[in-house]
Amino acid sequence: MLTRLLISGLFLVAATASAADHWPEFRGPHGDGTADATGLPLTWSETKNVRWKTSIHDKGWSSPVVWGDQVWLTTATVKGDKVYAVALDRKTGQVIHDVLIFEVNRPDPKDPFHEWEKFNSYASPTPCIEEGRVYVHYGVSGTACLDTATGKILWTRSDLECNHHRGAGSSPILFEDLVVLTFDGFDVQYLVALNKKTGKTVWQRDRKFHPKEKNGDLKKAYATPLIINVKGKPMLVSPSADATAAYDPKTGEELWRVVHGGMNASLRPVFGQGKLFTGGSDGGQLLVAIRPDGHGDVTKTHIAWTFNKGAPNRSSILIVGDKLFMVNEGGHATCVDATTGKELKKVRFDSVRKVTASPIAAEEKWYTFDEDGNGFVVSADADLTVLAVNKLAGGCKASPAAVGHSLFVRTLTHLYCLEEMK
Repeated sequence: MLTRLLISGLFLVAATASAADHWPEFRGPHGDGTADATGLPLTWSETKNVRWKTSIHDKGWSSPVVWGDQVWLTTATVKGDKVYAVALDRKTGQVIHDVLIFEVNRPDPKDPFHEWEKFNSYASPTPCIEEGRVYVHYGVSGTACLDTATGKILWTRSDLECNHHRGAGSSPILFEDLVVLTFDGFDVQYLVALNKKTGKTVWQRDRKFHPKEKNGDLKKAYATPLIINVKGKPMLVSPSADATAAYDPKTGEELWRVVHGGMNASLRPVFGQGKLFTGGSDGGQLLVAIRPDGHGDVTKTHIAWTFNKGAPNRSSILIVGDKLFMVNEGGHATCVDATTGKELKKVRFDSVRKVTASPIAAEEKWYTFDEDGNGFVVSADADLTVLAVNKLAGGCKASPAAVGHSLFVRTLTHLYCLEEMK
């Protein structure tokens, strides 16, 4: 009996260690930027605490995902006529797979915009990964599933229509046997769930949040959904322009919605202290705290509080205990009481250029990067003490990942593995 208990305990420890050793989707294992990593470096530079640095060809803002000994990300040509999935060895940074996924005949945006390429790429959605398979998504350009061991493409979909107008940004997520995709475009707005083994459509749900006469540019959104558990049942919460809605992830049935106005530029919701935190980002209510136990339109009944002073419209927020941490594009960092919405402190980071990447948190610290390559390490308390300011050669539009003792940072040109080198 004792032997049996010891073996069971060892299996439990191994499973726990394994679960903590992954970064499977945008914003990590919990979907909210909180990491299980330990011993991350406090300081780094081009010559300090860099385990490896690997050049990534072409252009992409997708974040790295990590499973076992592999790190995956996506990239694309500047024109968007070719999109790729790239896998690296987690220990060495050596490229294992570099797979051309699609040659695209008509890449978005269909409506040219001279400033577009400054804000987006044709490989901005972050992949999602599980044992043996990685799922890569490029908006209307297509979606694919690959075998992680061989790099072989197992299935593709390129028939899902949407005019992203200025490129896609929403990342895919996994739920049970489904991969869920978001298409909030200029012309149509919908969610679709595919069977992750075959790529076939299981359900599709239109998001009719907007009056027909509204400018299509204001119907677009770039948020990634979040799966939460409410009263023992899973719930898929998906922000869009004008409103955030919750769905039954198995069927796509809408459960509730909150109308907050504005366009969700990329803010992924977070969940904690019994509340769901989301917002309109560009216009409307920038940050909204919602009690997620309602049904139907709960705008007037289930909003606990709103916050608009200094909330971000690109970078997602963090929740650590009973505090929310956020940094807006101008580099103003704010700590907010998650239960009341009261601002506890606000500071501005020195030398910041522009912050669009989402922060991550680990061991009572949080990490955020700007588009000039500055990396700020900040205390995860109401003091918002800047513990270190570090610099990499390229700017960051992709959000970082953290696994084990490693911080993975994608700049405009390279992927770095940063570790405390002894």
